[in-house]
Amino acid sequence: MKRYTHPFDPILFPDTKILILGTFPSLDSFKYDFYYAHKRNQFWKILHELYKMPAETKEERIVLLKHAKIGLYDIVASCERKNSSDANLKNCTLTDIPAILKTHSNIELIAFTGKKAAALYHQSYSDLSIRTITLPSPSPAYASMRYEEKREIYRAVLQVDTELRGHRAVG
Repeated sequence: MKRYTHPFDPILFPDTKILILGTFPSLDSFKYDFYYAHKRNQFWKILHELYKMPAETKEERIVLLKHAKIGLYDIVASCERKNSSDANLKNCTLTDIPAILKTHSNIELIAFTGKKAAALYHQSYSDLSIRTITLPSPSPAYASMRYEEKREIYRAVLQVDTELRGHRAVG
């Protein structure tokens, strides 16, 4: 097993409302230098469809996140692993989530992109008073749920109003 340190800064804006936390970047994300870079990962496809904004390049993805008031990071700051599977993560050091919440006080919700990220968070940060929810994993390895079901769960959690064609719902 090799030890890895998280290669990216968090993507956060002054008006971020929702912090989406994954577990740790895949080996493809390391290779392509951005979050959810595996070509079959559904994360960017879901956000593209929900917000009706381009999400092909790193720059377009950051603009989409800013528009949607979504922050993006991972719960694991460093770990040992031999492949991209969350089940393979060992000896994890966690991200300092309280520090992020202290400097970004507009965050109202933490949404996890899978059960492992949620479990790691709740093991160490169960005393934080912020709403959390676990989204279905956008990973191609999570095939027990159809893509359309995943997209609709993301739509509900992110409060994307289809009538507003990509603008956040009010209320």
